Amino acid sequence: MIVLKAKFGNWRMIEDELLKWRFKHGSKDALRRIYEKYLNHLLTFAMALLNDAGRAEDVVHDVFVSFAGSAKDFKLGGNLKSYLTTCVINRARDRIRANRRGPIQLDAAESVSSNLNGPDHVIISSEESRKLNHALAQLPDEQRQVIALHLKGEMTFSQIAKLHNVSVNTVQGRYRYGLNKLRSVLNGEVEK
Repeated sequence: MIVLKAKFGNWRMIEDELLKWRFKHGSKDALRRIYEKYLNHLLTFAMALLNDAGRAEDVVHDVFVSFAGSAKDFKLGGNLKSYLTTCVINRARDRIRANRRGPIQLDAAESVSSNLNGPDHVIISSEESRKLNHALAQLPDEQRQVIALHLKGEMTFSQIAKLHNVSVNTVQGRYRYGLNKLRSVLNGEVEK
């Protein structure tokens, strides 16, 4: 099993390197494959950060539009999935900052209907996802981002610390306190 995971993981890396090269050289098929490969992950991640299906879709769409326009200047030596996840984080942060001027309407966010079909729609609109995203929305931004980056973005604490320009201990503390509060919210111990 471990050997299969290692081989499968290596194949993903090789595929991503090939996709990056083909994308840089103008392949629309490579862009399409990157989109198909990472769309679900990025939507789920954006939804965890924003708690709004419409805004999550907009953020991911904006990221891919910007990404598509960067083909000629594209230079990435690292992981494609991490790069796209970081782009979503930055766009989501911009949206969160823009919405700080007024209160976030969680009830309105829950009633947004997605224009996605199939498994994407099920992931975003499931009752469990709504409950979890509603609970995540009640966490302070720093805690919510660390939890989403670690659990949904599959980033290590070290990577998150580097991204946020804080210590690993700070990231671990935010994660621990965030999980504790999340448990309390989900168990009905904290006023919603």
